Amino acid sequence: MQVICVACGLAFSGQVLSAMDCEALKNKIEQKMQSKGVKSTETKLKIVDIKTSAEGKVVGTCQGKTKKIVYTK
Repeated sequence: MQVICVACGLAFSGQVLSAMDCEALKNKIEQKMQSKGVKSTETKLKIVDIKTSAEGKVVGTCQGKTKKIVYTK
């Protein structure tokens, strides 16, 4: 029974994160990067449409997976 509850909780948390406001998620990612020693002047996070081709690494999705956050140096 506990396994089912944990699995449901994990499945729901993924949906909540993907529906998160893009600016809030972007700020959260920036804070996490800074806590790991990455300077904000060395990085750039950009919010783009999920279908848009963008250079860099996708580090998150938001607004119900309609947008993505791309990281470039």
